[in-house]
Amino acid sequence: MQLGLTGATGFVGRHVIRHAVRRGFEVVAFTRDPAQPVGDCIETRKFSTTEPPDLRGCEAVIHLAGESVVGLWTMAKMQRIQASRVLGTRSVAAAIRASSTPPSVFVSASAIGYYGDSGEKELTEESPHGAGFLADTCVAWEAEAIAAEPKTRVVRTRIGFVMGKSGGALRMMMPAFRLGLGARLGSGRQWLSWIHVEDVARLLLFAVENLDTSGAVNATAPWPARNADFTRALARALRRPAFLAIPAFALRMMFREFSHELLDSKRVLPAAATAQGFGFRFSELTAAITDIAG
Repeated sequence: MQLGLTGATGFVGRHVIRHAVRRGFEVVAFTRDPAQPVGDCIETRKFSTTEPPDLRGCEAVIHLAGESVVGLWTMAKMQRIQASRVLGTRSVAAAIRASSTPPSVFVSASAIGYYGDSGEKELTEESPHGAGFLADTCVAWEAEAIAAEPKTRVVRTRIGFVMGKSGGALRMMMPAFRLGLGARLGSGRQWLSWIHVEDVARLLLFAVENLDTSGAVNATAPWPARNADFTRALARALRRPAFLAIPAFALRMMFREFSHELLDSKRVLPAAATAQGFGFRFSELTAAITDIAG
């Protein structure tokens, strides 16, 4: 099967390529610079938010492209986050709708930011969306993916905090923890819904191959952790202390709107993936962190 992949050069995209090739897929990479070949892909084509991509020959599409949410959320940054996701997904969906031979499945990334700050509530795919910038962006983002449904099966993967050795937010945190400067954020009681990058890649391909998978799918490990527990587990794996705490007000001053992603609580469960028989390799936090920090 020929698989089209946007965001092919990103952290998750690189892992999807590796797993897809192992499973016998031929991967067509969609990037902003198609002149640069992408390793293990049979072809590289242009991806843009302003014109539909060339999906000829692609029997399935996984759409991951988008501006990273990590960083200071200036107005310009927030506009890039929203435009890259909403317009990028609109572009892919338009190509699918216009195709005389559309792909059989469109797996579009979304994020658990969809749920907003939910405190102690356990959240499944049936839970309502929350409020705030990222929740509103996710609702608009997913609506663009749904627009492809008349022509193909659509899966919306709401991805949690992705952890891995070669990228993601955890990689940015590791130097401070190695120096013994790891810190609890705010009260530390907020829930962190995480997932190992290997499981994200496998779940995206599971959504491609499993014909019963459609609609929203939470891409999070079965056992979320509180921020304080996550901090202790990472420090323990690195054999470093972690007795510091950064007050919530300081995070709000430093990161402004992005501070919500550090302080909000999202206790998200992968109900759909579990019900459909997906097997997580890293279902518990300690095992995941040990694998990454080792």
